[in-house]
Amino acid sequence: MRTILTAARLLTPVRVVERPVVVVDDGAIASLATAAGSELPAGRHVDFPDCTLIPALFDVHIHGSGGHDAMEATDSALNHIGKFLAHRGVGAYFATTVTAPLDTLLRSLSGLAKLLQAPPEGARPVGIHLEGPFLSPHKRGAHAKNQLLTPSVALLERFWQASEGQIRLMTIAPELPGAEETIAHATALGVRVSLGHSNAQNDAARRGVAAGAASATHTFNAMRAFDHRDPGLLAEVLTNDGLFAEIICDGLHVDPAAVRLFRRAKGPERALLVTDAMAGTGMPDGNYRLGDLEVRVKNGRCVVGEDTLAGSTLTLDRAVRNYSEFTGAPLAEAVGLATRNPARMTGLDGEIGTLEPGRSADIAVLSPKHEVLETFLRGRPCVSGAITFNG
Repeated sequence: MRTILTAARLLTPVRVVERPVVVVDDGAIASLATAAGSELPAGRHVDFPDCTLIPALFDVHIHGSGGHDAMEATDSALNHIGKFLAHRGVGAYFATTVTAPLDTLLRSLSGLAKLLQAPPEGARPVGIHLEGPFLSPHKRGAHAKNQLLTPSVALLERFWQASEGQIRLMTIAPELPGAEETIAHATALGVRVSLGHSNAQNDAARRGVAAGAASATHTFNAMRAFDHRDPGLLAEVLTNDGLFAEIICDGLHVDPAAVRLFRRAKGPERALLVTDAMAGTGMPDGNYRLGDLEVRVKNGRCVVGEDTLAGSTLTLDRAVRNYSEFTGAPLAEAVGLATRNPARMTGLDGEIGTLEPGRSADIAVLSPKHEVLETFLRGRPCVSGAITFNG
């Protein structure tokens, strides 16, 4: 049945449409117009007065949520994650791995590759983000030191084969031996490379970009501290206008003042909002898994060992609101950081990230307070009880 969605406004997010009329047919956007001076077409009418329609969000760095970890690589795990994310306005994500024993990692990649062929319930995993094992032991964060590996084309090929070509993003420390060759090979395969978990000095960071790196992983976190005589990777991230960069905007990983600096450096075209969320997201305080790690969650803070941050319990809709609050950015800009920009960085902007006729009807509905009221995925509502039908 044809469905007509109306609201106060719509963010494509390239432009703002006041009083939009979105016609959804067979799971796709058939047309997008404005209600001004025209009658509604025939069909089931779903009205969201005072609300804003935006593209469903896209998280390229998320390990899990709702009590499950992506590395479980089971139908149950991805269905739980997908349904939880859909309730928070997310339509697509990269299932993100964590450093683990080689056989465990290969098994998870193989399992995820098979699951990605059949869409699960809720948000869709549209690729794999390989975070580790090619990380600096000095900036490893929660990643197990004894499971880190030296980058090599041969190892990357093993991961690539196990994933059946589903690795779309890879985090690597550019200063490690073999990193440049591995970055170049990954780029040739079509994998986007992100620099992170790195103690790199500025020259090594520049070589990583020259080899093909396209982005930076959770800017400021697990990076060599900035020094005016030894600025390191962070200087390259903040001054290279061609480099995309992630940020975890939860107020814990990065102070709001640093988020404002990040916005000034990266602007609305190259900044990405991510969550780095783990299984404890959306769950009570307690112990949860991050790959092979046991992580303690208390008051929304995730730690291993004495006090090492291990992912987050942030949701991407909350990140959008935080970014706008911390920086003063308009909603359209903040939404672009969680929709259009990750799609552009990953090369999926032909499918994800904007609302246009012919695309899948993956639409989040935001309240006047910018909270998610409903998420339509492939034209079907995912959040029960949040809509009213007219006509």
